[in-house]
Amino acid sequence: MTETSERDTTGTVTELRLPTLKIDQGRGRSLFTFAVDGKLVPQIATVSRIRRDANTDLHGYQRPEVLSHVAAIRRYIETDESPLLPNAIVIAFDERVRFEPAAGDSAGVPTYVQAGTLVIPLTDGPDHERPGFIVDGQQRCAAIRDARVDRFPVSVNAFITSETADQRSQFILVNSTKALPKGLIHELLPGASGALPTSLRVRQLPATLLERLNFDQVRSPLYRMIQTPTNPGGYIKDNSMLRMLENSLSDGALYRYRNDDGLPRTGEMLSLLCNFWAAVEQVFPDAWKLPSRKSRLMHGAGIISMGYLMDAISHVRDNGHELVSTEEFAADLKTVVEDCHWTEGEWTFLDGVVRKWNDIQNTPRDIQRVADLLQNRYRVPQLR
Repeated sequence: MTETSERDTTGTVTELRLPTLKIDQGRGRSLFTFAVDGKLVPQIATVSRIRRDANTDLHGYQRPEVLSHVAAIRRYIETDESPLLPNAIVIAFDERVRFEPAAGDSAGVPTYVQAGTLVIPLTDGPDHERPGFIVDGQQRCAAIRDARVDRFPVSVNAFITSETADQRSQFILVNSTKALPKGLIHELLPGASGALPTSLRVRQLPATLLERLNFDQVRSPLYRMIQTPTNPGGYIKDNSMLRMLENSLSDGALYRYRNDDGLPRTGEMLSLLCNFWAAVEQVFPDAWKLPSRKSRLMHGAGIISMGYLMDAISHVRDNGHELVSTEEFAADLKTVVEDCHWTEGEWTFLDGVVRKWNDIQNTPRDIQRVADLLQNRYRVPQLR
């Protein structure tokens, strides 16, 4: 079989027909392996770059092109040294793509392999209307696209799905062993589905809470305050907020709502978080919405240590029925105001160490010092 094109009555190419092996991998999932001229890939697949729309809904999953990497691959392709790109491009196709089994004798062929033709429609519309999305190989495809060569055949592994969540999951899994920015993975996790490695699955719930805190304009006092790939202007590092959430989910105030035998009670988790951070905004207005270099409250040490204080207050006020309110959190936070030096002055810690406000660093020791001081002053106000 050879690569062919289908044309309409005007001579316009309407579909690409590629010799393909269909490999059944169980549970109804199939992988399609074929070769195609890399110059044609932009006609059948595009890059689904991560972004948020006007309603803060997440779209796409890819990082932007790394121009230096693309240029290096392009120079290699253009050399006379028999360039070779052995790794397959991975493409997710939608259900417009179909597989036509080949007729003939299949004796001796494993039952999980089937030869045939993959039929891919071609469109003249914008890029997002292409039937495929590149899951892995973005830089290679861009380099081949720009290279001064007539053609450069590549191998492709493809799967068919109509679910963006499935595409995101495969993107995360394919790139989990590479230097993929952690912030990108964290932002994709809430919308991913299917099997994920344990190390990523345990971060899916805190990543979901972070997303809701960052993009719920109506309820969240932290609206657009957390720095992520789609919200680069945030004041708080996403990793600091994730650590605070993970600590509380592990053995703090959020633990009781995890419901390990069923779905987590995220609504109650978010209500508690919104109540607490609204109280923080009320009690520390001068340290709110500032870069971390101007406010250690927005710094990793401040966010994580305040998370421990949220857990302590929730534990003391827990009556087993009602969430701690913003007013209750604010009343308790006021007991530590005089000991906090988020934007000026000096911290005097329990071990006798005195540190200038902006000398506090995002290290385990400094976080523990701030957390211990806040919890001590809250629990034992008579020591003030």
